[in-house]
Amino acid sequence: MKMLNATLAAVALTMAATPALAEKGDILVRLRAITVQPQEKVGPVLPTFPTSSGSITDAYAPEVDFTYMITNNIGVELIAATTKHCVQGGATLAAVGRLACTWVLPPTLTLQYHFVPTGKIHPYVGAGVNWTMFYNEKASAQLNSAIGATRVNLSNSWGFALQGGVDFDLNEKMFVNIDVKYVDMDTNARLTTGVAVNNLLADINPLIVGVGVGWRF
Repeated sequence: MKMLNATLAAVALTMAATPALAEKGDILVRLRAITVQPQEKVGPVLPTFPTSSGSITDAYAPEVDFTYMITNNIGVELIAATTKHCVQGGATLAAVGRLACTWVLPPTLTLQYHFVPTGKIHPYVGAGVNWTMFYNEKASAQLNSAIGATRVNLSNSWGFALQGGVDFDLNEKMFVNIDVKYVDMDTNARLTTGVAVNNLLADINPLIVGVGVGWRF
């Protein structure tokens, strides 16, 4: 709530801000606080638990991105952030609770169209590609206790990304940013317990909402 109030106050200042011009060759650097909200579909753990299900936890993290303006209206953006997510068991695995956790590194490259390069408010939309690497995957203590010591490995993911956002100028160089992305993301979790191997397919498809500040160079 404090972050939202600060953002709204900063946006209000744009009414008095000096208009800025986004030009070809500019580099925009943004620092955001993001929430990553999986719009997930988690399959059963097969073949051992065919009637199980699951869910994926949200995460909060800082994010940095860099946009290069190819023209006054067209830019290309690369974002970098890493978040930790856990899978919660459902249905026949609900009693186990947390099944496993992993860190997620999803660099995303988007091509953006900036509608209003002049003025104080600069909306944009973008589309691009995402590559997601899962690392430091670990089974939970609850899962190890329930079925035995288990190794977890998650497959990496390629997918598309959609984006919309707006920059609110504070002055000629600094601005406030609000940004929303949808990322097509999936993985296959391989669970190895002794000689037994189970698989869990998950469509993660997170909605990433960010608020932050940026600088124009």
